Amino acid sequence: MPFKIFQREQRSLFGEILDWMLTPLLIVWPASLILTWLVAQGIAGGPFDRALEYNTQALSQLVSVSQGKAVFNLPQPAREILRADEDDLVYYQVLGLRGEHLSGERDLPLPPEDDVVETGRVKLRDDEFRGEEVRIAWLYTRTDLSSAGSKPILIQVAETREKRSRLATEIVKGVMLPQFIVLPLAVLLVWLALARGIRPLHELEERIRARRPDDLSPIDTQAVPQEVAPLVNSVNDLFGRERQSLAAQRRFLADAAHQLKTPLAGLRMQAELALRAQASEADLKQSLKQISRASMNATRTVNQLLALARAEGSGQSLPKQNVHVAQLAQEVVREALPRAMERHFDLGYEGLEADDPAAQIQGYPALLAELVRNLVDNALAYVPSTPERSGVITLRVLASDSGQVLLQVEDNGPGIPEGERELVLQPFYRRLGQEADGSGLGLAIVAEIAKRHGAQLVIEDAHARAEMPGVRFSLRLTRHPF
Repeated sequence: MPFKIFQREQRSLFGEILDWMLTPLLIVWPASLILTWLVAQGIAGGPFDRALEYNTQALSQLVSVSQGKAVFNLPQPAREILRADEDDLVYYQVLGLRGEHLSGERDLPLPPEDDVVETGRVKLRDDEFRGEEVRIAWLYTRTDLSSAGSKPILIQVAETREKRSRLATEIVKGVMLPQFIVLPLAVLLVWLALARGIRPLHELEERIRARRPDDLSPIDTQAVPQEVAPLVNSVNDLFGRERQSLAAQRRFLADAAHQLKTPLAGLRMQAELALRAQASEADLKQSLKQISRASMNATRTVNQLLALARAEGSGQSLPKQNVHVAQLAQEVVREALPRAMERHFDLGYEGLEADDPAAQIQGYPALLAELVRNLVDNALAYVPSTPERSGVITLRVLASDSGQVLLQVEDNGPGIPEGERELVLQPFYRRLGQEADGSGLGLAIVAEIAKRHGAQLVIEDAHARAEMPGVRFSLRLTRHPF
């Protein structure tokens, strides 16, 4: 993580980018300073090293051999020139054929012990002399008159490093001082460029802030940078889902108001009739009976409206669970059996056992139970049944070869004409000529729950050529893999 130049409680995109851009710059700058100093040392040492080499070679020309002995003759003017330096001290040393001291400083450090003797070649090294760092040039030389077995003559010239350090410092100053002007200018330019770069984000913010609260229209992705387009697309997708949610809420409120208006009006009318002064006991009982029936219809309508709202809205947020469809279907049959027997219906179940793993899927148990319950209630409401001719309702749960669970509810009633099979799935649609109590929401709830489970509701004749063809509702649900 970069060093946080600007501490802030809430993360800022501007600050994050600025941190990542300036932190490396502030880290590299000291490293650049050190590297420049090292390079400057090498550059500054070059001319002085060549001067040392020249002085060493010049001293070697003053060495001669006389009568088997090395002689070094350094004139006084040359000695003064060698030592004439305002900043640094210059030392020299000359050792003879047998290592004897001929001239210069006796205690000047000797070359390294592992040094390979190469006559005529000037070498350079860093060393320390009398507590100061020095640069030393040395040279081995022989003369034509040197005796056999003698050592090469050693000439060394040493110089302190004051001029080198001063020149390196000047080079560093010349290079780095302008950077103290360039660096703040670079920071300012980065700041301005970054501010200019994120300006489209501020413009997008202003456009969104200027919208009306009910304006959920998509944001134009062409007017934003390419990098922000995925975010804008996600916001547009959210707007779309919000529009659908608001539309569902408005539809729910409108439908609820419309459907509850009739039973509530009936309740009020029956209550007014019961309150008449001349109302008899029989009239009171009839009014109470009508009030009870209207309240039951209102309760059923409210429950179905809530079931439809739950199927449309909350199904997406509920976690899916393992559902045994066969077990669930058998429970619905047992629950509806008393009502079916009271109305002379033959209600039964066929198919997989309750504990058969082939009937297990991933889904929403409460919604699936509501789906099956509405299909059974729909058949109980619209299929005629008498003691002489019982209505037959069969609930099946089968395993298909394609890895799906087939859920079917069929009856022997009058059926649904093919032209109305799409219409009956719409909320509040009721076929003409039907006198059964209901709000027209049952099959709409079934269709919505089937959609939530990725299944398609298929409506077909149960007995195509019979006088009463009946109807068969089929759903194929994806089986849960084991």
